[in-house]
Amino acid sequence: MKKVAMLVAVMMAAPAVAQTTSTTLIHAGTLIAVPGQAPKARQTIVVQGGRIVAVRDGFVTEPGATVIDLGDRFVLPGLMDMHVHLDGELGPSNELDGVKLSDQDLTLQAAMYAERTLQAGFTTVRNLGGSPAIKALRDAGAKGRVAAPTIVDAGTMISVTGGHGDVHGYSEAVTAVLRRGATTCDGAADCAKLTREVIRRGADVVKIASTGGVLSSVAGGLGQQMSDAEIKAVVDSAHAFGRKVAAHSHAKDGIDAALKAGVDSIEHGSFTDKDSIALFKKSGAYLVPTLLAPHDVIANIDKLGISPASAAKAREAASNSFANTKAAIAAGVKIAFGTDTGVSPHGGNAREFKLLVDAGMTPAQAIRSATVSTADLLGRSATIGTIEAGKQADIIAVAADPLADVTALEKVDFVMARGVVHKQGGARQAFAAK
Repeated sequence: MKKVAMLVAVMMAAPAVAQTTSTTLIHAGTLIAVPGQAPKARQTIVVQGGRIVAVRDGFVTEPGATVIDLGDRFVLPGLMDMHVHLDGELGPSNELDGVKLSDQDLTLQAAMYAERTLQAGFTTVRNLGGSPAIKALRDAGAKGRVAAPTIVDAGTMISVTGGHGDVHGYSEAVTAVLRRGATTCDGAADCAKLTREVIRRGADVVKIASTGGVLSSVAGGLGQQMSDAEIKAVVDSAHAFGRKVAAHSHAKDGIDAALKAGVDSIEHGSFTDKDSIALFKKSGAYLVPTLLAPHDVIANIDKLGISPASAAKAREAASNSFANTKAAIAAGVKIAFGTDTGVSPHGGNAREFKLLVDAGMTPAQAIRSATVSTADLLGRSATIGTIEAGKQADIIAVAADPLADVTALEKVDFVMARGVVHKQGGARQAFAAK
């Protein structure tokens, strides 16, 4: 890689004003500014105050500007993952983190995983269920106090009592501890009230468990758990407060009920069928397939320490999710990139791209699912998802052409988030605290 003409000084002692008043010029050898549209050669991205102010033809310079030379790189918008769990990682050693770790421990652990995600080129994530640590991390990242992606936080997932979001498989004493802050409801009125409470606590998006889940340690299957009325109560209450709703849904009955209720995305969708596909297309909801999660669970099922009930459900979901995602892609269902990372290791999010391509997407479509489509799902197309004037300066670069081989995105060597360089030439950059 060519040397940076003038390397961005991102040191801990640097004044915040240096990040807001200077001009940075990024010379992009090949620019994929709007994934899905043709790339352009030899472009200059002009960044000021954390935003893109212009994209110009050729490699231009300006007096006093910092130049970042990515003239031999493929440059594209920061990637987005619509389904992560930043405060943990599946494995036998951390199953009881909620008991073993303090809130402070969980916050620092989440910060570590968030930076690992950012270093992998994911500049925006949707955290779909976790501890209050994520809200603190979201706010600290937005203020520039820690290195983290932009986090859209769901707070704690809403579930019915005994459902996927409840606590199972422990003594009542341990369950009482793990249930602190749990968000379970029963009946439409109770679920509407709980939705408002979750939003009051700071949720940017609302997540529900309309069906059973793989990793809840109860042999209750993957079928519908929330009633149609409960799902509709959550959706109507969330939409009234301007929040979108993501539905954890494996079985067809729970998928279809959530789509009929007006959810904005279905997470996993393992048993999507032709009727579900028709509902997706009628409602305009997104499918977030999270193919990486069952792939990794099955590959490591004997090492993860999960219960026999969870192992059986993992095999059931994995045996259906790929084929049904392939059918959804072929039918033109809107797909948004998401991995369920936390089930798979943090920082490996980009491995989902190959699975999407294997399921029928072109590399360009897979990249669009993690940029343009994710921005649309979040309702933030005006600010993120492409490299255009007025957008947030979330920019990454890779050495090889991701349109020819999408696995090139597994080796991101330049990361800029909100105008701050976090990775240059594969090396982590010091971070400027504000």
